[in-house]
Amino acid sequence: MSRISKENYYLDIAQTVLERSTCLRRRYGAIIVKNDEIISTGYNGAPRGRKNCVDMGYCAREAMQVPRGERYELCRSVHAEANAIVSAARRDMVGGTLYLVGRDGRTGELLSDATSCPMCRRLVINSGLERVVIRKTKEDFEVVGVEEWVADDDLNMI
Repeated sequence: MSRISKENYYLDIAQTVLERSTCLRRRYGAIIVKNDEIISTGYNGAPRGRKNCVDMGYCAREAMQVPRGERYELCRSVHAEANAIVSAARRDMVGGTLYLVGRDGRTGELLSDATSCPMCRRLVINSGLERVVIRKTKEDFEVVGVEEWVADDDLNMI
């Protein structure tokens, strides 16, 4: 009997979490794991009590013709990573791993270029997480040490 790796096991769970996403563009699921225990989960969707894009039938950023990767503040959704982080206590996350999976909202295809936006990277850094594992294909993934995001420092954005 062949077992899947721990990374793909947790990525499969994050992939199931993304099925709750309400974004029309890109659907994300995230889970935070420490010591082989799932601490929290999150998917992208509007804040509690507000209408989701899927319910409204349109994406505000698309309606404004905002290119992908720009003007995140115009998005109605709270990102999957942010939702997972706000659902956990920092003391439980320190040294843990965030697993992230994304799908195209229209085609349902896995996103080979999935990653955290600059705002979510800052949240990940402050949460004390140590690694981020991002699914690229059904079996392939990228492991990012959070210290890489600290070192990058977003200085090239100015």
